[in-house]
Amino acid sequence: MLEQLELFRLPPAVDDATKTQHIILSGRIVGYELRRDRRRLAMRIDERGLRVGAPRGVPLAAIEDFIRTHGDWVLAKLDEFTSRVAPRHLPIHDGARLPVLGEEVRVRVTSGGNRGYWREDELWLAARPAADLAALARRALQRRALEHFRPRLGDLAARVDRPVPALALTAARSRWGSCSARSGIRLNWRLIHLPPHLIDYVIAHEVAHLVEMNHSPRFWAVVERLYPDWQAARGELKRRGAALPLL
Repeated sequence: MLEQLELFRLPPAVDDATKTQHIILSGRIVGYELRRDRRRLAMRIDERGLRVGAPRGVPLAAIEDFIRTHGDWVLAKLDEFTSRVAPRHLPIHDGARLPVLGEEVRVRVTSGGNRGYWREDELWLAARPAADLAALARRALQRRALEHFRPRLGDLAARVDRPVPALALTAARSRWGSCSARSGIRLNWRLIHLPPHLIDYVIAHEVAHLVEMNHSPRFWAVVERLYPDWQAARGELKRRGAALPLL
């Protein structure tokens, strides 16, 4: 039960484990976010820049040696994202617009105790002066995602005569979902940006794995029974998923 609760736990509204640092690579000053809550050293680069994860006990000098070892790759990836015409990173502020279930919702920011809530077709962020608005928005979107995913998962599991599996959210960058006989189904919370029919396709795909834990013809037959137009949905998901905003 403890493991299951951990899977559902949302990130804190303000992340004290994240600090901004700077390093010089080939004569260039590069800023990066450092998180000291990881099991091993790791780097990630996207529209938001360089982010580094490290265990708490690793000295800053060792972390920066690790970055320098991959310096050429870091600079090349940063240049790649900088050159893109339409960056996907979406700043959160009063009046910003977010896609939710395929429709645009407006963000409203007001003073409050660092929480997000929904009022009709608007996302309200009641924030303290130093709050991380993007983190507040992510938490609200993740709650909305669970509210939408749970009943759809239940409906589709019933159609293949399987008990409803445990559901957890993931923030994976390369996968929309996964299914495990031990831990249940994980769905990427960013699916909440997409129209409901594409969310249904992803859930149908993972539910089919409750019957066939593979990608055999038998598996795709189950997918087709749950979602007959799965091939068109898969193509649409690839196109629209690549353009989703990053918060």
